Amino acid sequence: MKGMKLTMGILAVAMVLSSCGSMSNTGKGAIIGTTAGAAAGTGLGALIGKLTGNTKMGAGIGAAAGAAVGATAGTLIGRKMDKAAKAAAAVANAEVETTTDGKGLEAVKVTFDNGILFATGKYALTSKAQNSLKQFAENVLNVYTDCDVAILGFASSDGSDATNLTLSQNRASAVKNYLTGTCGVSGSQIKSTEGYGEDPQYLIMDANGKEDRNASRRVEVYLYASDAMIAAANAGTLQ
Repeated sequence: MKGMKLTMGILAVAMVLSSCGSMSNTGKGAIIGTTAGAAAGTGLGALIGKLTGNTKMGAGIGAAAGAAVGATAGTLIGRKMDKAAKAAAAVANAEVETTTDGKGLEAVKVTFDNGILFATGKYALTSKAQNSLKQFAENVLNVYTDCDVAILGFASSDGSDATNLTLSQNRASAVKNYLTGTCGVSGSQIKSTEGYGEDPQYLIMDANGKEDRNASRRVEVYLYASDAMIAAANAGTLQ
């Protein structure tokens, strides 16, 4: 099911935004931009870790640079990420969430509810997954080339920890290889490809609290502002 949900990352930002109600992502960008300096260099992974309760998740994602981003630049980046999120939400089977990166800037998380799932012990992409990735590359990654990309792979609780860690890495790599090898995405745009195995806090649970093992075998893709996007935003030229 397609959808867009807002997830708050930095405590200071969350406190400010708690009274913003239905403010658009562009509007939030102005507020996030004013607090970005405090989060500079911590990495998107650290932020995502706080959101998921695990500070190790995605270490290094979005950790480049560190220059403070002002309110105007934050607004421009928020507007650009709005566009990327809207384009991603139009992809078949894509679910889109907005979050924040390590600089406090807006980022986009994309999962595919029935598009990038895997059979037990497998990391080969299904034809449905390939179709979703083709749309994602054509409509998002190859359009918003100033977004950096992180790809995270996960496994269900079937099998051993060691096997599932390798399996989740292979799943993330399978997505990267398809995007770069078939879909024409630049390899330099994908900054991180990591597997997280069967860590319990990343398993998908159903309404009864039992693991949905099919859903746990997945890949998540994160888009965040590149140094080039930040530089253009600071210069006031980001479109």
